[in-house]
Amino acid sequence: MSKYDSLWEYVQKKGSQSFKLTFEEIQDIVGIPLDHSFLNYKKELTEYGYQVGKISMKEKTVIFNKVE
Repeated sequence: MSKYDSLWEYVQKKGSQSFKLTFEEIQDIVGIPLDHSFLNYKKELTEYGYQVGKISMKEKTVIFNKVE
């Protein structure tokens, strides 16, 4: 079980083609602050039919895209 499973499930349930979440929204979903380890875990998301798009450190957002 991954510490980001709750986020991956949220993304999958949302079902949108593409959407953006702030770091704060991700923290609320996961229950922990987003940290550098997210980069290692993001590949797990493909099992849920999505991938991590752009991560903006300036805007503090992450874009999620549905995999075709």
